[in-house]
Amino acid sequence: MRDVALLSLLLVAIAIGYGLGYRQFGRRQHLTQSPTPSSQALSKEYFVGLNYLLNEQPDEAINTFINVLAVNSDTVDTHIALGRLFRARGEADKAVSIHQNLLARPALSQRTNEQIQLELARDFMALGVHDRAQRLLNTVLEHSSDDEHRYAAKQLLVDLLEREKAWQQALEVIQPLFKQHPKLRRPAAHWLCELAIEAISEASRPIAKKHLKKALQLDEKCVRATLLLAEMEMDNGHYNRAIERLDHIPRQEIAHIPTMLPALKHAYLRNNDEAGYEAHLYRLLEQAPYTSIIIALGQLVHQRDGVDKAIELIGEHLRAAPSLGGLDYLIDLYIESQRLNGKPSPDTRLLLLKHHTDALMLNRIRHRCRHCGFASDALQWQCPSCRYWGTIKPVIGVEGE
Repeated sequence: MRDVALLSLLLVAIAIGYGLGYRQFGRRQHLTQSPTPSSQALSKEYFVGLNYLLNEQPDEAINTFINVLAVNSDTVDTHIALGRLFRARGEADKAVSIHQNLLARPALSQRTNEQIQLELARDFMALGVHDRAQRLLNTVLEHSSDDEHRYAAKQLLVDLLEREKAWQQALEVIQPLFKQHPKLRRPAAHWLCELAIEAISEASRPIAKKHLKKALQLDEKCVRATLLLAEMEMDNGHYNRAIERLDHIPRQEIAHIPTMLPALKHAYLRNNDEAGYEAHLYRLLEQAPYTSIIIALGQLVHQRDGVDKAIELIGEHLRAAPSLGGLDYLIDLYIESQRLNGKPSPDTRLLLLKHHTDALMLNRIRHRCRHCGFASDALQWQCPSCRYWGTIKPVIGVEGE
């Protein structure tokens, strides 16, 4: 239905464009002249196209209108819109054909030519032909004096370089734009994290650290850079420094407290400081009563003081902050308690509850993109759907944290 609606709107636009072009043609004719054969042919083809449209044959209608719609200053926007629609429908090859046909017209203005080159670059990117797209974008950047077109070309070039994982080249293109467009700092910070990961894999840790510090200069809320720096400190045996790094994360983005907990546990336990870990968890719990923190505390108490003390702790915190994950963990504790107390098999009601929570836990969404709503079980630093960086975060609420 959405495709049909878009096509209908586009075809109306084509019809208007045709009308404008036809009216422009008519203005050139003397009022006393009778319709020329060419104008009669245009009129006939126009009504053939409308007939296709009314019979729900949009492809045939589009082709008919393309054949009769002359390319001029009045109709070029309609052709561009048609190419965009084909690209949006996944038919970028048809979009290329339309936009290349426009570029072949020498009478169009420089600004219009640049606009078409940008559209053609988008077409080639959609087809995965990145080298041709890059040549077009470089041409616009070299020859255009239009700030809007130059900015659009830089955005597309950065997108292309990002897709090819050419992080350093993308940084070089985007760096001059930071002052006017501060939102670009966030993706740049993540590209620096990517470069840091590459440097770590090549045993160039000083370079990696430099990249990560630069990332935090660009975006002080870059949780990923802080996590990587903390991991590097732990690799070097500097556990207190790692804990100091991790302690910044709640101030950067409180929703990422669950993301940092495995590293926090590792740092404290490798430092033989279980008491410090427990105290840190209680401090975090004051900031945000997340399920992950409650369960981490429950595991500590369970190991040290036994299952009944853990049940008491978890039950108390779940009354204040109920959650599916917390309930599932509490049921596990109750089942274990019954077994330890000599009951041959757990209460069937507990097993039924456990069956239901297991099913709900299996289907729950753990992470969601705050920009487009994409759901993911594992944390991803770039959303695969909208391709924004740093927008996927743990889900907060009864079904999440």
